[in-house]
Amino acid sequence: MMVKTDWVLVVLLLGLVFSRVEGAEGRKERILEGSSYELAYSAMNCRRHSASIKDFGGVGDGKTLNTKAFQKAINQLSKYASDGGAQLVIPAGHWLTGSFNLTSHFTLFLHRDAVLLASQEINQWPVIDPLPSYGHGRDAPGGRYVSLIFGTNLTDVIITGENGTIDGQGALWWQQFHGEKLKYTRPYLIELMHSDKIQISNLTLVNSPSWNIHPVYSSNIIIQGITILAPVTSPNTDGIDPDSCTNIRLEDNYIVSGDDCVAVKSGWDEYGIKYGRPTSHLIIRRLTCISPYSAAIALGSEMSGGIQDVRVQDITAIHTESGIRIKTGVGRGGFVKDVYVKGMKLHTMKWVFWMTGNYGSHADTHWDPKALPEIKGINYRDVVAENVSMAGQLEGISGDSFTGICMSNVTIGLAKNSKKYPWACTNVEGISSSVQPPPCRLLADQGPKKIGMCDFPTESLSIDNIEMQRCSYRLNY
Repeated sequence: MMVKTDWVLVVLLLGLVFSRVEGAEGRKERILEGSSYELAYSAMNCRRHSASIKDFGGVGDGKTLNTKAFQKAINQLSKYASDGGAQLVIPAGHWLTGSFNLTSHFTLFLHRDAVLLASQEINQWPVIDPLPSYGHGRDAPGGRYVSLIFGTNLTDVIITGENGTIDGQGALWWQQFHGEKLKYTRPYLIELMHSDKIQISNLTLVNSPSWNIHPVYSSNIIIQGITILAPVTSPNTDGIDPDSCTNIRLEDNYIVSGDDCVAVKSGWDEYGIKYGRPTSHLIIRRLTCISPYSAAIALGSEMSGGIQDVRVQDITAIHTESGIRIKTGVGRGGFVKDVYVKGMKLHTMKWVFWMTGNYGSHADTHWDPKALPEIKGINYRDVVAENVSMAGQLEGISGDSFTGICMSNVTIGLAKNSKKYPWACTNVEGISSSVQPPPCRLLADQGPKKIGMCDFPTESLSIDNIEMQRCSYRLNY
């Protein structure tokens, strides 16, 4: 249950995004005809076959466990993968379930009044191995509980709806975590591995046991129109974590969480270095975020496979610890480079810019002290922030400076109780133009209104060229 202050933050967020949500509702088309209705929504591909979870014995009373019904439905519908694909509709109701696996050429569609309730019986959560690029559990040394909605080696998967809800009922897991009673790492709400052509859209995710959406070792991903809500004190409830993925588009998402709203990752220490799969070609636009103890967007800390070509636009963050944060350290290896941030509106935070090479938090004792990360080509422009304690804290690594930092057209309003010195910089190199308050000398001032500084690349990414289709389905209930 959220405490009072959490709900105040949620109200602030919903007030900001209400007009956007209204616009999204206006794009939905619904035609009611007796006991039938037709749904039109955006999807990568339309499906030829449809069924309801009720057709497989599902009961939406919030008490009956539906894990077997979900798996039976998906197994049956998988036979249509080569015949136009299939869709499983979750009607209005409360559908209690343990973890289930998706299939290729498949759509999971939640009615606007549908709620998927994650089972709180831990035996409903199978345990799987740690990710190879992590080599170690995050909450405990061994394996991890599989995610509520899971899939691996899939093609063309859609998880969408009319803003239906997935409720992780995470309080039990948070208590177990804080009490150090977990034998394995907590589950996520949605995880898709080694998959291609993924869409997750138009849903509300609440109270995840840990991370909410985790695409990993995957490509061609669109995550759009998602609302994520968790108490701001809940542990590790990251919003969206693209991890060793390529060609990703995150847009129009609204997140209140107890950790980073978006956390970009690519593996942990020697395991991520060995696996060697970076996250690259990532677009993040029109994100609205509240997270008082974490960042709107974090790059790392698990970035040992590398992060490159990240394009961020139109970010609104209220009461977050920082705007964009780069987290790394000795032993991480990897790189974060070619990052472009344009258009941030920020209100009430400790740091607007935060880079640290002292993050630590190693997978185990086998990390290599000679594995130094490369942080290079980090560009920010058109940033407005208010009520800020400190403009920036930029901490590179001795003998391994963060280079190519660029800031242009940045205006930061400091809070009444702000730090005496608004900037702290060590082991960094870069340039600046029209930045207030003036940054540290390590970001050499290029004079006012320097044309073209810190600009976005002009070429588009392939993920931006995927056009959503309008699909209609009819079901009798």
